Amino acid sequence: MDFFLYFTTTFVLSLAVTWVVRRAMMKWGIVDKPGKLKRKIHESAKPLGGGLAIFISFFAVLYFAYSYFGDIGSSLSPDYLLALFLGGCVLMMGGILDDIYDFNPAHQIWFPIVATITILAFGIGPEVLTNPIGDTFNLHNFKLNFSAIGEWLWLSDLIVFFWLMGMMFTTKLLDGLDGLVSGIVTIGALMIFFLSTQTQWYQPEMAILSIIFAGACLGFLVWNWHPAKIFLGESGSLFTGYVLGVLAIIAGGKIATALLVMGVPIIDIIRVVIRRYQKNKPLFVGDNEHLHFKLVDSGFSQRQTALLFYTISLLFGVTTLFLQSSQKMIALLFLLVLMLVIGVWFSHKETKQSKNES
Repeated sequence: MDFFLYFTTTFVLSLAVTWVVRRAMMKWGIVDKPGKLKRKIHESAKPLGGGLAIFISFFAVLYFAYSYFGDIGSSLSPDYLLALFLGGCVLMMGGILDDIYDFNPAHQIWFPIVATITILAFGIGPEVLTNPIGDTFNLHNFKLNFSAIGEWLWLSDLIVFFWLMGMMFTTKLLDGLDGLVSGIVTIGALMIFFLSTQTQWYQPEMAILSIIFAGACLGFLVWNWHPAKIFLGESGSLFTGYVLGVLAIIAGGKIATALLVMGVPIIDIIRVVIRRYQKNKPLFVGDNEHLHFKLVDSGFSQRQTALLFYTISLLFGVTTLFLQSSQKMIALLFLLVLMLVIGVWFSHKETKQSKNES
């Protein structure tokens, strides 16, 4: 078992596969054209479908790790890997079709729902939760018994459903600047990897799974870094959040880690929804209200904005390596206050600008 070898192999494979996918998408005309929406800030047509490169690289190396080297599959259930793959297939199919036909939001949401239900159908979900003061919350106490399907841990399934849907739509809505999603998700996967290699949580198979995913995302990031040569597309923006969310669940106790890494985008989405409500705008129609767009409008370059997000995600992610559950909650509260201050500042600036223009 060589973590570095798995990482570099997946990284190199992702580099190569992304080049192939890019050429194919350009040839087939599956591109994102500029000027369609105000928030689209690229100046030329860019190929979509980059998520397919991450998908192929990730599962190709994972297949060899399971089938040929036997490094995965003993402590980590093969059923979990199958569920992850099948759910990913649903997102790939739906996302690429959406890139071609540009579905409306009412149709887009069904693919993430089916992918999430696939995870639930294979029984993936927490049995206990750790609360901030260190005790455990047993989800087995919240169950229903059916003669046909047996025991149903309904609260656990609800948590998984909203967690995965939240993660997928966080990465989907975050995908507005070159390299933003692929970089932050790479950081999230690396944090789960480092936690899985620590003595008190040692999970070698989980470490392999997360380091392979990190390599796949980082290889794609080389092509996706500004100025991007290819975009994630609908499939990639959903798939990256989906895999990171599933990794956090099956790793056990890593949901707080993913929350801290993805904290800024998650809180920003909540802020944006509130702002749209205040302005009587549709809640789930894209605009330039997101923090990354605000930073670019304020004079930051795309690279500077992405690096700022990386830095925040990395700093809060690293805290999970040594903080206890109650301390992680404090870190989350601090992040919430930080985003609240930033939101108030931008709102004040926008109000002042509107008064000056009038």
